[in-house]
Amino acid sequence: MFNLILEQVLNSLQFGVMLFLIASGLTLVFGVMNFVNLAHGSFFMIGAYLAAAVAGLTGSFWLGLAVALPASALLGMLLEWLVFRRLYRRDHMTHVLATFALILICNDGVRMIWGPQPLPLNMPPAFAGPVMLGSLPYSSYRLLVMAVGMVVALGLYLLINRTRIGMWVRAGANNLEMVTAMGINIRLLFMLVFSFGLVLAALAGTMLGPLVAVQAGMGDDVLILAFVVVVIGGIGSIPGAAVGALIVGTVDTLGRGLLPALFSLFLAPDAAASIGPALGSMIIYLVMIAVLFWRPSGLFPART
Repeated sequence: MFNLILEQVLNSLQFGVMLFLIASGLTLVFGVMNFVNLAHGSFFMIGAYLAAAVAGLTGSFWLGLAVALPASALLGMLLEWLVFRRLYRRDHMTHVLATFALILICNDGVRMIWGPQPLPLNMPPAFAGPVMLGSLPYSSYRLLVMAVGMVVALGLYLLINRTRIGMWVRAGANNLEMVTAMGINIRLLFMLVFSFGLVLAALAGTMLGPLVAVQAGMGDDVLILAFVVVVIGGIGSIPGAAVGALIVGTVDTLGRGLLPALFSLFLAPDAAASIGPALGSMIIYLVMIAVLFWRPSGLFPART
């Protein structure tokens, strides 16, 4: 039982770290640019597809990762220049409709390029086996995913709090009009924030690619959870995204992993297997409702 709980706790940390990578970019775009980007999850998918395609040709996961990230950044800059900057001054409903259309375009685009079947993305051979954590054999690749996420989170903290660009981002999240009045190049700031957020989503997709199926639409469900993280943590807040991601990752993973075992103590196995995961998914949204009730701006709102 102890090993089961430990494994689920580690899985929840790994999932929370990956949710943070997606939600941090989403909350920056939403907080700084006041732009609702439903297509953010599509770059989770695009990053995984690019990495899988390159890794399939070369046999190297790391080369796939090295190509996927800059390619996602360039594609993000191109989309920001061609599409998104024409939507910034529109209302949120226009943002939703335009970016939802991009979701459909991206999903059909990867089907046209790579076909309808899932694309294999193998984990690096050095991290393919388990490691022993006491008496628990645990995936070394999942530990690598957690380590990469934590390093990126630390780098993101230093970038936001210790650099001039980070100062612009924090100022833009609090008072964009004042940033404009100070003569900062808003178009450049928006392009950097937008492309950087998409790179984080692509990184999450690439790292999770060996653990999930690389297929069209794989970013849609993750996007919903990322929005929940942003709402819980506070729009535009990187610390809020970190805390919210850990909360959602823990609640989702522990709920899906432990509730079926708990319900099996007094329900039939089939009923426990169906009720447990469903209730685990519901708890996430109950937590979001509770946070919105007590703190409508989230746990760590950027705008004060």
